[in-house]
Order: sequence, then C-alpha cells, then structure tokens
Amino acid sequence: MEKAKVYFIREITPSNVVKLYEKLGITLDGKVAVKVHSGERGNQNYLHPEFMKDMIEHVNGTVVECNTAYDGARDTTEKHQELMEEHLWTKYFDVDIMDSEGDMELEIPNGKVIKKNYVGKHLENYDSMLVLSHFKGHPMGGYGGALKQLSIGVASSKGKRFIHCAGKENGTYEEMFQTDQIKFLESMADAASSVVSYFNGKIAYINVMANLSVDCDCCDVAEDPCMKDIGILASLDPIAIDKACIDLVEQSDDSGRDHLLERINSRHGKHTIEAALDLGFGTDDYELIEVE
Repeated sequence: MEKAKVYFIREITPSNVVKLYEKLGITLDGKVAVKVHSGERGNQNYLHPEFMKDMIEHVNGTVVECNTAYDGARDTTEKHQELMEEHLWTKYFDVDIMDSEGDMELEIPNGKVIKKNYVGKHLENYDSMLVLSHFKGHPMGGYGGALKQLSIGVASSKGKRFIHCAGKENGTYEEMFQTDQIKFLESMADAASSVVSYFNGKIAYINVMANLSVDCDCCDVAEDPCMKDIGILASLDPIAIDKACIDLVEQSDDSGRDHLLERINSRHGKHTIEAALDLGFGTDDYELIEVE
C-alpha cells in the first residue's frame, strides 16, 4: 500500500478547512452527510457551527448526528433536536438525527469482535460523507478523531451500546463502562470499517486540532484545553489522519503534551489504530504535506 497523503495547515480558520478539503481532489457526490459532534450541553470545547459553515456549505451537506446511549441532552431525538437548535446547528444547516426512525445493520464479516454494526437508519439516504472531527482526548477511547466519528459517531443509540459492550446484545448501561478495554477499542475499529466499506471511497476526513482537552465534546463539564492549538489535517485515509494527529502531539514541545498523552496512553488509545490496521481499511504509513 502506498503512503497516504495527509495535508496539514497550522492556521485554524474556516477558509483553511475548505482549502485542505480541496487539496484532497475528491468530489463528494449526491446527498452528502457531514458528520459533526453537536457538543453536549455545557461543553465549552466543541467546534461551533459558525466555524464549520464554509466547509459544510462548500459540499452542500446535511449535518448528521445520532443519539447517545447515556443520559444527557442528546439521548432522545426530541432532546437532541432541541440541543441542535440551542447550539445553532439548525440556524445554518439541515440537520438529520439519523437514528430518529431506528437503525440499520451493516455487516462486518471480518470483524475482530463484532460482526455487525447498528447505524442510524437514515444513513441509507446519503451517497457520500464528510467526517469533520474535533481531535482531542476522550475519557474512554483515549482520544477522539476520525475513527471514533466513524464508529461511535455514526452508530445509533443501540449501536453505541453494542460497541461499548463489545457485541453483547441488550447490554446494560452499567456494562458499557465495564467492558474489557481492548475489546471495546477493537469493536470501535470494526464499526469504523463497516462505514468506510459502506461509502466505498465516497468519503473524506478532516481533523481539527483545536481546544485540545483530555475530555471529549460529549462531556457536559470538560477539562479546559491543556495544549495550544496545532492545526487542521485532511486525508482520504481515516487511519493515517488519526495517526498523524497523535504524532503531532508527541512531537510537540508544548508543556501540556504529557497530560494529553497520559490520557491517550492510559486508555490504550493507539490500539484502535492498530486494530484498524489489522482490518486493512487504511494505513499508518503517511506523507504529511504542509500547506501554507
């Protein structure tokens, strides 16, 4: 497999997101799903719709999300829609809570842990996808980036629980937080692979390395960022883009670097990348191409 191209720009602006996307040389045809993180109520770190506006309009995309599997402001479609309005997503974009009418199954015949993935049923309405990720730490996965958006992000509420419980049907809320960590991470990689396969090349990835907290945008009270912003990355390979982000953190001389790396490493976050590599839907051998 040849090296994946990962484009990188240091200045974080809405226009630079579009500039990096154009470097990819891909046209996302038909009805385009743009996967974002809506941000839990109270979270101060999520990327706001105003920042995403130029990019989403550039692909004429529909903002898509799925409900959560834990209590909060996004665990039902009604509450999630209210939050999307509160966070101004609906002010600028068409918004689709993809599991508002249930879920659909994607098969994973070569899955390491799970052999199927429950995603929002409305995924079937889209021809291509742009995965717009806020790269940062995560309390359970170690970090959140493209692979997490593909897996937990596209999974329905039922699917999120299924991944967290490493394939146990009807797992309890408590079991989501008691699953063997390695099996959970491998389940995420399995789920991500199914979404990549579903779109069959009609998918692109952008990771924004801003507001670098150890916590995810799903936390209603997140820790403040511990590092300075690093930049924006874009790629057609979800494994390469996540690996490049972690490498940029490791190579940083920022005083907060070790705190973020402790979160990533203590949760074995890099194992998601390792499992994804075993599944063969990308590479960690990449060329980082800096754009002025």
